[in-house]
Amino acid sequence: MAMNSILNADNIKKALDAFAVADSFDHKSFFDMIGLKNKSPDDVKKVFTVLDADNSGYIEEEELKFVLKGFAKDGRDLTDKETKIFLHAADKDGDGKIGVEEFIALVKE
Repeated sequence: MAMNSILNADNIKKALDAFAVADSFDHKSFFDMIGLKNKSPDDVKKVFTVLDADNSGYIEEEELKFVLKGFAKDGRDLTDKETKIFLHAADKDGDGKIGVEEFIALVKE
């Protein structure tokens, strides 16, 4: 499933451009800029399934590094610092990965 079927491609491009510099990624601003924050929980789940590259039901730390590429192939990799901050913000149960409910809660913050 392409993100463009859920989100506006221009918004995705603008958001990726805004966070093009290493260590500039802010998940709250990113989700707001791409319009995900205003989407239904079902749409947020669809985005989650795209980002869950190995279909494990979780977004693990390794998958988080490539989260921007999930929105557009030319998205950059997150730095280790950004990945850890993102994981820490979402991983409410401390299991080292992000479940779908944790992801929805993070997007809606």
